[in-house]
Amino acid sequence: MSTVASSQSNVVDPRTARKVTLAGCVGIFAELYDNGIFGFMAGTLAAVFFPDSANAVMLVFVGYAISFFFRPLGGIICGHLGDRIGRQRMLVFVIMLISVATAAIGLLPTYAAIGIAAPILLILLRVLQGFSVGGEAAGAMTFLAEHAPPGKRGLYTSYAQIASFLSLLTGTLIAAAMTSGLGAERMQSFGWRIPFLLAIPLGITGLYIRRRISDTPNFTRLQEEGGLARNPLKEAFSSPRHRRAMLLALFIPLMNGSGYYVLFTYMPTFMSKELHFGKVEGLLVTAVSLVAISVAIPFMGALSDKVGRKKVIAGAAIAMALAGVPCYLLIGTGNVALAIVGASVMAVIFAGHTGVIHILLVELFPTRVRYSAYGLGYNISSAVFGGTAPLLMTFLIGQTGDVHIPAYYAVLTALGTLIAVSRVRDRAHEPLHDA
Repeated sequence: MSTVASSQSNVVDPRTARKVTLAGCVGIFAELYDNGIFGFMAGTLAAVFFPDSANAVMLVFVGYAISFFFRPLGGIICGHLGDRIGRQRMLVFVIMLISVATAAIGLLPTYAAIGIAAPILLILLRVLQGFSVGGEAAGAMTFLAEHAPPGKRGLYTSYAQIASFLSLLTGTLIAAAMTSGLGAERMQSFGWRIPFLLAIPLGITGLYIRRRISDTPNFTRLQEEGGLARNPLKEAFSSPRHRRAMLLALFIPLMNGSGYYVLFTYMPTFMSKELHFGKVEGLLVTAVSLVAISVAIPFMGALSDKVGRKKVIAGAAIAMALAGVPCYLLIGTGNVALAIVGASVMAVIFAGHTGVIHILLVELFPTRVRYSAYGLGYNISSAVFGGTAPLLMTFLIGQTGDVHIPAYYAVLTALGTLIAVSRVRDRAHEPLHDA
């Protein structure tokens, strides 16, 4: 069957596409809230699980980073099964896994109660979170893209990114409200558990919705025709075209390291520990920037449907390379209003990357290997350049005393993304291909 013919048979009516997108976004919200709350609570977790260590915050970020190296494993296993038995089944599985792991963190005994076993259990549960997110990212974006109406794939997949940042905003507001309302002592006593236990109702909601949606037309048609790959990842590695695409999927998301994981996840800790803002002030700056990026993302997704993915991502990379240092200088002034301006400008710029990156990667691969190949490349990138970023920033600032390290990282990763995306063939105006 030709690519054009297959794309026509895969058209989903707009009402169904909107329903599936809403369902996917609710699940992503629950999944990313569970993953993000760990970073927002880093300062409190350090006091609870590493009370006698002078490097407590760094040790928490070691646990944060370790989990990212299990993302590729999650991407491989969930991707293989997602390409073999269906996207929907794996999305149900990963939300169950991360909800249980996150709630279990909220139930953990502290270091004062069981000693070194407490941080060991914390890191093991964080590993389960990392495995789950590794299966989530490629699966959810593949699911939404394969349901999206023609000419609107960028817009529809960008909604999932809004959900992910709204989940970070929710985590930020919860952390800020509880820190302000309970104070440090009560937060360390019992308050830190509450944000993690919220995974239970969020997970139940996401699970209910995901169980009620059907698999994608692309996957279902291939399944009916007997066209599914027996070993999707092996097939991807056997093709020079797919190997090149996986390499691009590794380097194009470089900006995620300085964006998602430094600008948002690490920012509250950075502002309170290195810039001596109050904890609530740091969370406030992050909250405003999350609102800014959530507003900007759908515009960037829609723009990529019109002018192409490459132009939007390249424009965002150039803008970040130019604005990264000045924006961090504004944040470093110690003035909350100026910090909000600096963080919000960076957030809007980063929207041009994060709102478009996933659909660009989806379009690199055919349906037969999409979940597996996209998941492997992207999750390795997240592990190497993203999950390690907060730990790397903490270490380098500690070694050099230079609080501008995150700004330099923003510029370097932006330039890396710019070089990588220049090597991509833009498929924004082509149908998703199956082989």
